[in-house]
Amino acid sequence: MFAIEFDRESQSPFTIFERQKGHVDEPVKKAQAFIEANFQDRISVDQLASEFALGRRNLERRFKRATANTVNEYIQRVKIEAAKKGFETSRKTINEVVYDVGYSDNKAFRVVFKKNHWPIARRIPKPL
Repeated sequence: MFAIEFDRESQSPFTIFERQKGHVDEPVKKAQAFIEANFQDRISVDQLASEFALGRRNLERRFKRATANTVNEYIQRVKIEAAKKGFETSRKTINEVVYDVGYSDNKAFRVVFKKNHWPIARRIPKPL
């Protein structure tokens, strides 16, 4: 049995978005890069569509086909990953990290975090 020692200081070896960038749709790749560079801002699908000269429905369809996520799902996942990195690399409070990634409501962040970070928990039946 072999063990590989990954960089224990960050989650970078476990980056989840690389597989979603293996497509050939350039406008979608540019939209992904824009989302990742501006995750702390409020980004709308309409804003992205106009930024990359696509119709909203066309962008949504192409994005889903290329990444298996809707635009909003991808934005949320990027924010969650940025928050996770903030939790592990800074001494900021939860509220500060949540605000830094673009959420103003702690409860909304928790709902999105649970939805994206613990999908298995939703499938576990509750005890009788």
